[in-house]
Amino acid sequence: MSGSTPIARSAESGAGLAIEGRSIDYIPESERHGLLASQGPFWFLGNFHFFTLSIGFVGPSLGLSALWTTLAGALGIMFGTLFMAFHGSQGPEMGLPQMIQSRAQFGYRGVVLALLATLFVFVGFNLVNVTLIMEGLRNVFGLAPLPVACAVISVGALLAIYGHDLMHRAFKWALLVTLPLYTLVTLALMFGAGWGAAPAEPSTLGFNGVAFATQFAIAASYNIAYAPYVSDYSRYLPRHTVRWKLIAAVFLGASLSGAWMIGLGAWMAELLQASDALVALDRIGSALLPGLGHLLVVVSVLGFLPVIALNTYSAMLTLLTGIDSVRPIRPTPRARVLAILCITLLLLACVLSLRGGGIAILNTVLVLMLYFLVPWTAVNLVDYFFVRRGRYAIPHFFTPNGLYGAWQMRGILAYLVGFACMIPFFCIVDAGSGEAVFVGPVARLLDGVDIAWLVGLAVSGLTYLVLSRSLDLEAERLVIAGIREEHILASGQS
Repeated sequence: MSGSTPIARSAESGAGLAIEGRSIDYIPESERHGLLASQGPFWFLGNFHFFTLSIGFVGPSLGLSALWTTLAGALGIMFGTLFMAFHGSQGPEMGLPQMIQSRAQFGYRGVVLALLATLFVFVGFNLVNVTLIMEGLRNVFGLAPLPVACAVISVGALLAIYGHDLMHRAFKWALLVTLPLYTLVTLALMFGAGWGAAPAEPSTLGFNGVAFATQFAIAASYNIAYAPYVSDYSRYLPRHTVRWKLIAAVFLGASLSGAWMIGLGAWMAELLQASDALVALDRIGSALLPGLGHLLVVVSVLGFLPVIALNTYSAMLTLLTGIDSVRPIRPTPRARVLAILCITLLLLACVLSLRGGGIAILNTVLVLMLYFLVPWTAVNLVDYFFVRRGRYAIPHFFTPNGLYGAWQMRGILAYLVGFACMIPFFCIVDAGSGEAVFVGPVARLLDGVDIAWLVGLAVSGLTYLVLSRSLDLEAERLVIAGIREEHILASGQS
């Protein structure tokens, strides 16, 4: 893999609209310009949109009341954010995208196993994102789905092409615009706006153990699914950023907005009997002032576009890492653009071929993402915090012949064992029809309560911890002690 070119270096200056020069290569200390203060607001916006509102619709669609949905969603979001926030601390300490770091646990080529899981997450998120936007704008404005899909996917791709700095700016401005919007909507709903437009049938929602567990798991998976992202957007922070402050900033930002939006969505579903977040926003706004509903919908969609870019950008890093793991590549701006174009075309093809409602798709995709990601996040965090304790020979990430080798069977085996043990506990339910898509034998005995992800966390993490006892960590530390930044930079030029 080759290091940065003169074009790449000029792009990293942050001036104007230059395309970011870095991708899967190391960020030198001289180019670290990120601010810790930006991480909380960045990840606050990551959950502060109508997609998260839609997660609050899942509980009521399964018979759970808004109050219980809000509680399950808040607990799930906080649980999932713990994993997400701990992953975030890896970015400034290593200056690398998240999935490059996973070569230590899975090997230079073996990491492809984890890459396939995370690529599914990035594309899956955007698949649901675009589907919800298409449905909402069709229901509110009568817009044809195809032009809407092409427009939002293209804007997300363009922001991702320009990269890290422009995306941080876009998130900042989107937060400034959407914070007053959702504050207004929350207060308006509390005081009865839009209630009169809801159907007259009384609510029959209440407590249901299976629905509560499902809502908790979906909320947890939502932020656990952010785990492969976080280092991608914290790797420009100075190396000596205080770890606990970064973890706290990510945790508070992502969990507060996530709990707010899920709760708001739950009450929309119960009080308005809504099943479409954008339609619910339009109804509340129109009840306040004629035309305000349409404005709220437009601003909400525009404020959401940076999130589509977020998924596209991380998918690009994952795709380039996968290609580089098979055949070394030069991480040039051209490679970034080509990867984003491929991802964009794949996403558009998936959107056009998909059938089904947005909420049903959201439920199924989020549960599947949780299943695929849990073994990886357990292995990665156990290795980082308990086995190697944040000490890695970074130049060896860039060669199949280094300390980490082409295949690390400890990580691969821990992932596969954890995933296999999860299967009997799987419980995938179609939120649209309430019918079971797949329920494992143990899940049936538990009346459909889904604890597969807990099994995966425990089994994969403990399996990796036991297998890692044979690692020669002292020899690895001696190698690390002799590494300087110039060695890291040189390793990316071979």
